[in-house]
Amino acid sequence: MGPTASVRNATPRARGATRLRIRVAPGASRSAVVGRLGDVWKVRVRSAPERGRANAEVTRVLADALGLAPRDVRVVAGQASRDKVVEVDGISLEDAERRLASREDRA
Repeated sequence: MGPTASVRNATPRARGATRLRIRVAPGASRSAVVGRLGDVWKVRVRSAPERGRANAEVTRVLADALGLAPRDVRVVAGQASRDKVVEVDGISLEDAERRLASREDRA
């Protein structure tokens, strides 16, 4: 197997990733997907925005809501901001939107 084969094997994962725009509310009483806020998903997390704790919790909350492993969810933009872009492997945008909508916190 030459170098071309290993490059081909790596590209489907990058191409198949879905990106979601997220607005994070850190320091909440409990963590949950709150719902849509315009064209972004609002997510509450208990963790404070210190040393990446809130980002780590965002990935766990989204992974749980989407039915994915935490390793399949990562913050790719906005690490130090409330507004983030999260990349998700193994799910289409349509499925992600549907699953998040079904997990909205209506309380």
